[in-house]
Amino acid sequence: MDLIQIAVLALLQGLTEFLPVSSSAHLILIPVLTGWQDQGLAFDVAVHIGTLTAIVWYFRQELIIMGRDWGRSLTGGETTADSRLAWAVLLGTVPAGLAGLLFKDLVETELRSPLVIATTTVLFGLLLWWADAKGRRERDEHTLSWRDILLIGCAQALALIPGTSRSGITMTAALLLGLTRQGAARFSFLLSVPIILLAGGFKTLDLAQMEGQVDWLALVLGTLLSAASAYLCIHWFLKLLERIGMVPFVIYRLLLGAFLFYMFGNYSAHP
Repeated sequence: MDLIQIAVLALLQGLTEFLPVSSSAHLILIPVLTGWQDQGLAFDVAVHIGTLTAIVWYFRQELIIMGRDWGRSLTGGETTADSRLAWAVLLGTVPAGLAGLLFKDLVETELRSPLVIATTTVLFGLLLWWADAKGRRERDEHTLSWRDILLIGCAQALALIPGTSRSGITMTAALLLGLTRQGAARFSFLLSVPIILLAGGFKTLDLAQMEGQVDWLALVLGTLLSAASAYLCIHWFLKLLERIGMVPFVIYRLLLGAFLFYMFGNYSAHP
């Protein structure tokens, strides 16, 4: 991998991991537009470590308090809003974890079609617009009930389908359940910590079984660039969210979906 490929892929992964626009839809475009070879599993692991580092560092104070109160709740201590939020993040991860184990092969083969990605990019983009327009936006992430957690967790499981966007579908579900934009985004970001950790762990296990040389420069640069871009993305997204809403991301998804339909429709018609 040359420096341009490393920079583009790492920055793109860091930005699209947390915006409601689907990282998978973008990453499939890159090799088509550039002719680059697949970046490989090791680089995927590296950029996931970068995005995980960014989200943990950004929410470090909240995560420390959540972890402390969660630990106390295990030993019979007082239940607090932060311990409940920690339980919500853990339990909300279960549906996606189970779905990943059950449907991993299906997702990695049958559902990686460009037309599937184009369809989900458009459909779930429209659903995000509807949720943003119709949601009551009255509650924050500390008010989630067990039913809310289950529904958002099941929504996150849908993100196994490429083009759905994990952050987009979880924010959509949270908005429909009455959370504010900030509350929906913050809970979506907190939910990403265990799911990225799990995904990175499984990829690392797969990587350990592979042989070959390691491009350490690509891995280090990929980790650093994805971490930096993800951190800035989280910061500015939360800062601007109440002002701009979800409509700009919906419009972007519709344009991206139309572009994918056009590009891969032409490829199908003229192989």
